[in-house]
Amino acid sequence: MQRNGQLKKSRVVKVDSKESWDFFISQATTQGCPVVVHFTAAWCMPSVAMNPFFEELALSFQNILFLVVDVDEVQEVATKMDIKAMPTFLLMKEEAQIERLVGANPEKIKKRINIFINSMS
Repeated sequence: MQRNGQLKKSRVVKVDSKESWDFFISQATTQGCPVVVHFTAAWCMPSVAMNPFFEELALSFQNILFLVVDVDEVQEVATKMDIKAMPTFLLMKEEAQIERLVGANPEKIKKRINIFINSMS
């Protein structure tokens, strides 16, 4: 993604294994950092369509860790988190799932993240 000739670095971290999932979640817990996870699949068009929106959210909410998990690449995590449909978004704090949003609904997701953040301050 290029903007003004500069390469824009993504703030969304791709989880590529159960080990990296455990690492990011435990690091976020240690730092008291909330986590928003996008469970996606390459073949799921609504999920893929949410990627640019998810990137924008990550830029808007600098104090949140944004993770993306491809359910086909990291099935173990998808199973552990009981993901049944894509896209699914999890709002997590201290390894606990606070909220689960299923479906590509940008407005609802943004609104829930705002409420999630405000509930922690």
